[in-house]
Parts: sequence; C-alpha cells; structure tokens
Amino acid sequence: MQISYNWLLEYLPAPIAIDELSSILTSIGLEVETVEKSEVIPGGMEGLVIGQVEHCEKHPNADKLSITTVNIGQPELLHIVCGAPNVASGQKVIVAPVGTTVHPLKGDPFLIKKSKIRGELSEGMICAEDEIGLGSSHEGIMVLPVEAIVGTSAASYFRIPPPDYTIHIGLTPNRSDGNSHIGVARDVCTYMSHHKKDSGAEWQVRFPALGDVQPATTLLPFSVQIEAQDACPRYAGITLKDVQVGPSPEWLVQRLQTIGIRSINNVVDVTNYVLHEYGQPLHAFDYDKLEGHKIIVRYPAEGQKFTGLDEKERTLLPSDLMICDARTELCIAGVFGGLYSGISDQTRNIFLESAYFQPQSIRRTSLHHGLRTDAATHFEKGVDIGMVIPALTRAAILISTITGAQIASGIEDLYPNQWEAPLIKVDYAYINNLCGKNYIAADVDQILTASGFSIRQKNDTYFEVAVPSNKPDIKQPADIAEEILRIDGLDNVPISGRLSYYPGSQSTPTIRTWKEHIADYLTNAGLQEIVTNSITNSKYYPGNPALVHMINSLSSELDIMRPYMLESGLEVIAYNTNRKQQDLQLYEFGDVYHLESPGKYKQTAMLAFWVCGHTSGQHWQHPAVPADIFYIKGLLQNVFQLCGIHKIQESVTDGIVEWKRGKQTIARAYTVPAARKKIFDIKQEVFYAEIDMQSLVDAIQSRIKYAELPKYPSVKRDLALVLDKQVSYNQVAAIAQGQKWEALQHYELFDIFESEKLGMGKKSLALSFTFQLKERTLTDEEVDNMMQQLISLYRKDLQAQIRE
Repeated sequence: MQISYNWLLEYLPAPIAIDELSSILTSIGLEVETVEKSEVIPGGMEGLVIGQVEHCEKHPNADKLSITTVNIGQPELLHIVCGAPNVASGQKVIVAPVGTTVHPLKGDPFLIKKSKIRGELSEGMICAEDEIGLGSSHEGIMVLPVEAIVGTSAASYFRIPPPDYTIHIGLTPNRSDGNSHIGVARDVCTYMSHHKKDSGAEWQVRFPALGDVQPATTLLPFSVQIEAQDACPRYAGITLKDVQVGPSPEWLVQRLQTIGIRSINNVVDVTNYVLHEYGQPLHAFDYDKLEGHKIIVRYPAEGQKFTGLDEKERTLLPSDLMICDARTELCIAGVFGGLYSGISDQTRNIFLESAYFQPQSIRRTSLHHGLRTDAATHFEKGVDIGMVIPALTRAAILISTITGAQIASGIEDLYPNQWEAPLIKVDYAYINNLCGKNYIAADVDQILTASGFSIRQKNDTYFEVAVPSNKPDIKQPADIAEEILRIDGLDNVPISGRLSYYPGSQSTPTIRTWKEHIADYLTNAGLQEIVTNSITNSKYYPGNPALVHMINSLSSELDIMRPYMLESGLEVIAYNTNRKQQDLQLYEFGDVYHLESPGKYKQTAMLAFWVCGHTSGQHWQHPAVPADIFYIKGLLQNVFQLCGIHKIQESVTDGIVEWKRGKQTIARAYTVPAARKKIFDIKQEVFYAEIDMQSLVDAIQSRIKYAELPKYPSVKRDLALVLDKQVSYNQVAAIAQGQKWEALQHYELFDIFESEKLGMGKKSLALSFTFQLKERTLTDEEVDNMMQQLISLYRKDLQAQIRE
C-alpha cells in the first residue's frame, strides 16, 4: 500500500516529521518498507532563479557562443557563457547559478560549477525547457514574459508544489482498517493521543467537511433492488447531472501520481481519490445508459457470459455477484466493470454507487477470474460498512465542484439489516498476562476509546467494549490485547533481563519432534532442505482419478494439490541443472493429497529425497563419486537407525526398494524413470526416495538404548560365496539374520566380484561376520562351529560354493 505524506498530513491536527512518522507507523503495525521522495518536477527547481540578461555579445573565440551579463537580484552580476541561438539583451530567463543541481529531462542531474569556456569565465547557466524538466524543447533558452520579477525563485514563479513523500507500507491482510489515508491517520492520532497525552494537544482525525447533499430542481430518478442480500448487505447511490467529463485539476493528478495511480478523467479520478482517502470503493455509471434507470444486485444465471472493460468474454459462476440494470449485467460487483458500464467523454449524467460487499464473495470471484483490482483488494479485506454514505457524499461533492455538475437526487441507501457492533468482554488481568505488562485501567480505556471502541460497561476486573465497524478483524479478547499492545508499543514491554527455560516432556513421539531430529541429521550429512509449493500442475498426472482439484485455482498451471512429492523436487532439479548445478542432494518435508471418494480426502505427511550428480567431488586423493541407488538407500537406513527402528523388512520389486513393517509400507526408493525426467527436460540420472512420516513414527518402538562398552574382544571371520547372479544379497542376509545366536553381533557385505573365471552367470559376494559375547571371551572352536553352520546353510539353500 502507498500513502502520500502531504495528503496524510491533511487529516492530522499537527504535522509530524517524515522520519518520526515512519517510526510511528512501523511501531503500530503499519510497517514502512521504503520512503520515496516524489516531485512534480525532478529536483523541484531548487536553486533556479529568474534573471535578466543585461548585456549580450559574441564570444571572441567561438562563433556559436555568446557572453552574457545576467542580473539575478544579487549585488553582483553574473558572467555566463551561453550557447543558445536566441539569447539577447533584455530577456527574462531562468538561471542556474553556481552550486545548483540541474535535472534535465534526459540524462543524469549535474552540478553547475564556475568554469572557463574557450577562455571566458562562466558563473552559471541560462536554461532551456528540457534542461529543467519543464518541457521537451531544446531549440533555445526559455524566455519569460517581461512581467517576471528578477530574483524570484523559479519554483515560486511556476508554482511548483513542495516535494511529497510516497510511503510504502507492508500492510498485513488483517489490517483493512489501515488501508486508506484516513485509516492510517486514525492510528497515528491514537498513538499520539496515548504517547503525547500530557502535551495538551487534541489528537483527533480531521475528517473532510461534507455538509448536506442538496439535489437540484430537476431530478434524475432511479431505483435500487437487492436480490442477494447475503452478499450485499448495503447499497447506496446518487445521481448527478450536467457533468463535464475532462482532465482533472493539477492537485488531484499529483495526489494520485504520488501513490502510483494514473489520471484518467475527473470523474474516475475522484472515485480513486475517495477510495484511497476513505478506503471505500466507488463506481460511476452513465445514467443515460441504465436501462429503466434501475439497479439490480443479483446472482447471474448458470453459464451467463459477461464482457468486461478489457473486452474479454468470461463465463460467470452462479456465485458471482453482479450489478445489473433492467436489461443486462453491468459489472462484476466490487471486482470489475463491464464494457458498457463506465463513463466516457460523452457522458452528461452519472449514477454514483457506494456499497458493501461480503469479503468472501469478492475474493472467490476475484481469484477465479484472475481480476486483482484495487476495489477487489479493498472489499476482500473488509471495508467499513459505516463509511458507505460518507464516502459517497464526499465523492458527490468533489465531482460537483470539479466538473460543475449538479446533484440530481437524494442519497438512496438500502440497508435492510443494520450492522450491530460485536461486544467483547475482557478481563484487565488477561490483557496484562498476554501482553507481559501491567497496564492501568485508565490507559486501557484511553487507548480503546481513541481507537474508536465504545466501552459499554466495566468494573475493577473486567470491561465490555463494542467494536467499531472499521475493525472487522477484532473478534476476541486477544485481538483487544493486540490493539493495546501495538499502540503502546512492543518496545515498552519490560524485559527482566533473565531468560527461563523449562524443558518439556512428552511420553510419545510426534511427527514434529522426529522431523527436527531427522532434519538435523540430513543437514549435517550435507543435504539441503527445500520447500516447494504443494499446489502443482495437473498435466503431470494425466488420467489420475485421485487428484484433488482446486475450486479457485491460482492459475491454469497451479490447479491441483500434489498427489506425490517426486515432481516438486524434479522442478527444483530442472531449475538448478539448467544453471549448471548438477550435483544435488535435496530433502523436503511436505504433504501429499488424494481423493479417496467423493467429498473424502486424505492428507499424508511425507519426507522425500532427491539425489543426482556426484555425492562427493573430485579430489587429489580420490575421484568424484557418482550418486547411485545405494547412496540414497543408505540415507534411509541411517534414518531408520536414528529413529531406533530395527524390525523392518526390505524387499526389491521391479527396481523399487521397499521397507515394510508388517503390511505397512514405511519407505521406498528407486531410480526416476526416463519418462518422468523427460517432462522436466532432465538428462542425468536422478535417484528418489520417500518416507511416510506417520508410518515411520508408528514404527518407532523405543528411543536409542545405551550400554557400557563390552569388556571382551570381538572375533571377525570373512566368507566369500560364489553364487548364481540371480541370487540377491537379501537372500544371503536373511540366512545370517535367521540365526538367533547371541554371539553374532554384526555382518556386512564388503566386496562383489564378477569374472569369467568364476563361471558363466556367477558372482562372488564377500561378507564379514563379527562375533562377541558380553560375559566372556569366545573360543576359536565356538566361532568355527558357527561359521561351519552358516557355510552348510549357504550350500544347501543357495547352492553356494566357498572361495578359499
């Protein structure tokens, strides 16, 4: 949101310096992001003065230059070398003396310095139009009328307004009360009345003087009918006749330009001015084009077409609120005007609308049609229903004054169900506990009263307030506490200087707790966490019946909730690899969504991994290590170990590695198919794994157990098996795992060897077995006996040969 500093000062009883104002706004929740100086003429003609050429002669060393003597109202005349062909004695001109910064229409500003030009002293510059930003002419210097007074500042002569400042405020969605100049002024006055209450000044908003709206003798009648009162609780209008549509006055153009709004014509500019003054959107219709001079607020028929101001035809939803006349739809209420709803240079009579539309209705329509207008932005945040008539009155008076129009009707205000102020009961102790400061009751009452709240009843322990209509976000006692805290200031909450921490205990692990543990491990292992959008493109999943479609999609490319995590990460990989970043190790915690049956949806928390390129770079001690399925498989196994999960079954089906606990699948890993990579134009291999976080947490049996180090030595034995190639390592491991020997502590595969010397279709797997007891030292005979039993099982079950 943009606010004009000079415009804002009109509503304050006393000026506040721009730096102080910025600090105040930020402290009360209207964060000032930037402040930009805004000038009608760059530089504001600062330093430029009106002068008179007293003498002019040809430069002795240059045919196209002249030497002039110029009077600028100072005791000493200036000697200026001028290159303009039209300079002459007796002229009134604009002079930039030494030390003045000139801001030309094209090019960078430059400082006027005393210099010598072709051997002659020059103490300034006589200016052309384009050299000071007044016009585009550069044919010669600008010659002023003889009535111009020497020594007068150019800014004063041309009536250049003083510089303004554009204040950029990062307005949060809940602060609709601050979405206008008067709204900001209210907050500033509340702040000043609390913090400057001993100064004796009355800090109250200076609202524009409105007065009565008196219709002319000749009336322009109209009627209003609201058929959709649920979406339009209040609608008001007034007519004006003999409107002269044309350019706006300079002050109005400047005000709008300061906040980034382009001037259109005097009527539209007034509606924009009042929108940013009061926060109330308005719309002006050509009265003579209203069929039956009637306004009907209603919903459209199913499949109704509508052509907007942009000449695009749209199919309306049955929930789109429309403003219609007796014949057709004129505009989408509060969002966008129709092709024939606005005014033109030929308009002579207008109907001016001011209304309140329900925020939910406006937001749904605005998002569905992709129409993000100023009016829609205000309505969807919630405008002040109490400002409908003051804003309408203000606009009618301004249009009448600026265009010469006459008021041609009274104000028609359809307001069938009057808004009732919500009542909130609050304990003083609750405010103090929540804010961390002991406020006295008088300060609480003063802040709330200055903010527009009405205290209905109170005693020593509690009070009840009525919420003003301009604060739709206030719904509970915590919101009242927030109002007090932000006006008093977060910096005024005392801090003891001590920080206390009480560790909590939790009997059962939660997803959030384990997410933190796992994230710590993965980050320390060198992976980078990513956060992607859970809304994605349905084109990735053609023919999938379980997709969860968005009712109000943000765009045609973001129209479903993602059913899988894979594609989100592939988008990230494609973005990075296109920028020469091929070595990626990524992980993300996110949710996936599925339609189980009509109206029934399932949301599942997942942890996903993507690995591509190299897992370690090239080094003089070792070559680069390419990523493979075993690397990502190792990551998953380390996560299981971190979580204390040991009883888990691993299986491989069609190249997909799965980990299960009973019938429940906890995780899977695989190489991303080429068809999926092609969608994202990824050329290199990508390895993917995912964990169902809820299944993981359910599988956690206990936390990691600690025990003292064993006192007795371990014994290691290696065994090399020659097997058929189709025999998997899992089959080998299963035989070792099936032996319930207390002494067998660990086994691992440390080598795979394939050669024609082993025989056709053969491979060699080398394993290391570790044996150890806690209470005594194992004998060689005991270890040899266990190894012989393993060898017998491998020969019998897998037809293994033992390599000596």
